[in-house]
Amino acid sequence: MAHEALIETAGYRARLAAGPDDIAWSLALRAQVFRGDPGAADEDRFDARCRHLIVEDKATGAVVASCRLLDVEDGSRIDESYSAQFYALDGLAGQPGRMLEIGRFCVSPEARGADVLRLAWGALTRIVADENVEMLFGCSSFAGTEPEAYLDAFALLGARHVAPPRWLPRIKAPDVFRFGETPRRKPDAKRAFKAMPPLLRTYLAMGGFVSDHAVIDRDLGTLHVFTGLEVGCVPEARRRALGALVGA
Repeated sequence: MAHEALIETAGYRARLAAGPDDIAWSLALRAQVFRGDPGAADEDRFDARCRHLIVEDKATGAVVASCRLLDVEDGSRIDESYSAQFYALDGLAGQPGRMLEIGRFCVSPEARGADVLRLAWGALTRIVADENVEMLFGCSSFAGTEPEAYLDAFALLGARHVAPPRWLPRIKAPDVFRFGETPRRKPDAKRAFKAMPPLLRTYLAMGGFVSDHAVIDRDLGTLHVFTGLEVGCVPEARRRALGALVGA
């Protein structure tokens, strides 16, 4: 779509990356958010296969949010996704419809997070509608590798949001924290939601589900859970709110 905006506000514009410079800015933001250094290397073999969605500050041109989008024709191709490196996704292999993996979602600490997040999801809503995507999925990352920092969040996920058995990702990674087997504690919901990454909170608000374990990713210095969302199951109120963002 070149430099055409998918959606914009007075201050920000969301669009697909138009070339190497856009992708370089996106990679720099990713490195800053995930590795603490905008000059660090945060590129892998999946980047060349993905489209890159960016949100930019209209006044400065700075990229303030980004993610990459991997098109998955249907569940039979899900093993080619980034997430499949960490999770056994056999349960989703029979999914007949078009899928979209959202990866490396990040927002600049200097940006107005809520506004930028809404704009990014508005852009994703347009892509989903235009391309008849039936399922979104990806990894939602908690900062750090110590599960003890997020026990309320994991207890809440385990009690309320684990995927149905037919889709439940199985353990594949060597280092995981199993939170779905037996509730370890009664969660404090307010503390739990505050500790969750914004991407995960948004998925859950739309009816998303998660794996029953977190992968301890020492390369990125994160804990992540597989997150999936059936587009057709998004609550009507949330669907209307997202539709309003894109004028649908």
